[in-house]
Amino acid sequence: MMSSSSRFLAVLTATLFAAAAAAQEQPQPAPPALQGRQDLTVDALSVVKVRSKALANARSMRTLGPQREGTGVVIDSEGLVLTIGYLIVEAETVELSTTDGRAVPATVVGYDYGTGFGLLKALRPLPVKPVQFGQSAGISERELVLIVGFDGVAPAYVVSRRPFVGYWEYLLDEAIYTAPATVNWSGAALLNREGKLLGIGSLVVGDAMGTRTQVPGNMFVPIDLLKPLLGDLIATGKSSARPRPWIGINTQEVQGNVIVMRVSPEGPAEDASIRTGDVIVGVGGQQITGQADFYTRLWKTGDAGVDVPLEVLRAGRVETITVKSIDRDRYFRPKPTY
Repeated sequence: MMSSSSRFLAVLTATLFAAAAAAQEQPQPAPPALQGRQDLTVDALSVVKVRSKALANARSMRTLGPQREGTGVVIDSEGLVLTIGYLIVEAETVELSTTDGRAVPATVVGYDYGTGFGLLKALRPLPVKPVQFGQSAGISERELVLIVGFDGVAPAYVVSRRPFVGYWEYLLDEAIYTAPATVNWSGAALLNREGKLLGIGSLVVGDAMGTRTQVPGNMFVPIDLLKPLLGDLIATGKSSARPRPWIGINTQEVQGNVIVMRVSPEGPAEDASIRTGDVIVGVGGQQITGQADFYTRLWKTGDAGVDVPLEVLRAGRVETITVKSIDRDRYFRPKPTY
């Protein structure tokens, strides 16, 4: 016999997908977000609110701010909560809360810089049933999904599955893109028709359907990427894979050119005198064709700590500048222990 919580989830999911399907029949091409209702609680969909406060001297303060707020997804009965890692990097304190206002302190378990997943553990029992994992590899374009953030639930469509290239030395071979856009995307749960977890919300994007179209939407990190990492995150707080070389720059691709837009203070690139406005044209004597190619060649130079020779266009001349890379994890400040 189906439990009351399972019946509620089934009714809730059916209601939201029915609303999305009805919206699809209207002249507009995409379903609107549903207005919040008291009987549609995000707790029933395994979601909690995440609030974190950064360390006073956090290096991420400038880009992420001192206070961060987003969503976490309860993934087991012992209080493990999955979120997007930038919400909890260099966190001094973390608090989880449910829709009834109950607050629970949490501790950071781990952060995987390669995927962007962050893992928390509640320090007291959570009155929230954990979600089941789905198979993100099995979803198709135009599939109806639910985006569940701490402040509500919205139906959406999967509109593309393709690589994602981030300006902060980040690359996913395949990400999940949905539309229409929702504002509550940081750490949000992407659920399928059965209420199973397909991904974790990372960003709002302007090109959800591809670079040739301007359709606002959201990018999600596929849950299949977590499955081989989860044991490592629980055991050691990070992946057991050798860390990639990190040099500490933000870049923008313009017509295939990789332009340095920001240099991380006290990072490897700053130590090597890389400047904002430099154009990176090669790695180790090999010409690059864009951001994705740059990251791929950078990571192929060796493990974190390797010297990375960059060909840099500056003031009309190409110079070779060698950057001593590090493990990205070493750059961020750890929480003090006593």
